[in-house]
Amino acid sequence: MEPHIEIYTDGAASGNPGPGGFGVVLKYGKFRKEISGGFRLTTNNRMELLAVIIGLESVTNKDLTVKVYSDSKYVVDSINLKWVFGWQKKGFLNKANPDLWKRFLNIYNAQKHQFYWVKGHASNVENNKCDELAVAASKFKNLLVDEGYEMSKKQGLI
Repeated sequence: MEPHIEIYTDGAASGNPGPGGFGVVLKYGKFRKEISGGFRLTTNNRMELLAVIIGLESVTNKDLTVKVYSDSKYVVDSINLKWVFGWQKKGFLNKANPDLWKRFLNIYNAQKHQFYWVKGHASNVENNKCDELAVAASKFKNLLVDEGYEMSKKQGLI
């Protein structure tokens, strides 16, 4: 089997919108890295997408295939069914999270990145770990500001 990186991701928001967080587990051979972060006001979908972005941005060897596992149909279907590319052509008009989708598209490599949907809160150990990381991060003190969300809210776009 060709060497590849596995990225597991999850996002959470309490109240949706509300305090939220993301969790990421990266695996390559015997190596493993966990990443998480929290925001004072955000949405579940933003955290799901941000988890994928953070995971992909953390990959240093761009020559390796990356398999991304997410329990977010919003994220996986938007990519695998190519919806995001239609949104991009229309300038993300009336679409949620354009700031994050643009950031995603700047790092996305269709030849190297593969996306798989996994059932959340089920038997996938790594997805469950990501959920734990995301929920814990949403409860941190001094949470970060999700500028993309809060600016859109201030401008009345959401």
